[in-house]
Amino acid sequence: MDGFEALARIDQLPDGATLEVTTRSGERICLVNDGAAIRAVQALCAHQEFPLVDGTVLPGGRIECAWHGAQFDLRTGRAIHPPAENPVAVYEVSVREGVIHVGGRKE
Repeated sequence: MDGFEALARIDQLPDGATLEVTTRSGERICLVNDGAAIRAVQALCAHQEFPLVDGTVLPGGRIECAWHGAQFDLRTGRAIHPPAENPVAVYEVSVREGVIHVGGRKE
């Protein structure tokens, strides 16, 4: 698929796990297995730039930042629990032959 980059293997990301990866261009992305799908969001919390890879994957497709408890919807990036007010970027994801490919930002 054009614009997608292979960044990890599916076996590196069991259910409920997070994994930070870096694209060829240097962009840091947090991969998340929320049990329903593999998701990709920007690596740093929109509140105070703490690494989301250290956060907790919650039911319902959410991630909670470990620093101040901000929560984000992994499908849309929307901030759903304070103190975050701004969303995180969300990326297109495709899993093919056991490899996680990440594309551009979703709008």
